[in-house]
Amino acid sequence: MRVAIAGAGNVGRSIAQELVDNGHQVMLIERYPRMLRPERVPGAEWVLADACELSSLHEARLQHCDVVVAATGDDKVNLVVSLLAKTEFAVPRVVARVNRAENEWLFTEQWGVDVPVSKPRMMAALVEEAVTVGDLVRLMTFRQGEANLVEITLPENVEFVGQPLRQVPLPRDVALVAIVRGKRVLVPSPDDTLEAGDELVFVCTAEMEPQVREVLLG
Repeated sequence: MRVAIAGAGNVGRSIAQELVDNGHQVMLIERYPRMLRPERVPGAEWVLADACELSSLHEARLQHCDVVVAATGDDKVNLVVSLLAKTEFAVPRVVARVNRAENEWLFTEQWGVDVPVSKPRMMAALVEEAVTVGDLVRLMTFRQGEANLVEITLPENVEFVGQPLRQVPLPRDVALVAIVRGKRVLVPSPDDTLEAGDELVFVCTAEMEPQVREVLLG
């Protein structure tokens, strides 16, 4: 993929390095000269420009990008970048960083955002996931598909502990994508037996979350 990242701070550079390491073409767009540090991510293309300026984005040929990531520390900037990327350049996928939880409601398709990544929400979800047993925890929302990534850690006293997955009557629009057991990540199969302490990771629609909870936890 060709990916443009607006914002070359710590977050933007970290994303860029991961993508470069995975073989993608990455362009970092940064408005402040002092933040231009090509030696930090030598495999990326660095552009000194204001990502909120339409002319700058034209010069950067944003229309040839598969993904745009708005990764600055300013929510207003990230919204403007997202809107321009989607409406002016028809970028197929726009991912935007949400810095302040109270602004999360703005990061929708109306502002050109396909996937909002909320640092406060992710931190809260990771805390919940670390300490919660016997309840459903929402880890991430995929707004474009109206689906969520959710996790349940099985307690000892539930019906399906010790039974194979084929015995679990999962509702429609629910997919079990992984079982985390200790340090192992298992790809689920019908013959896998559930154990107490298993972390079950699902992708499901929001309206199915209560049914997933009811089926597994009673």
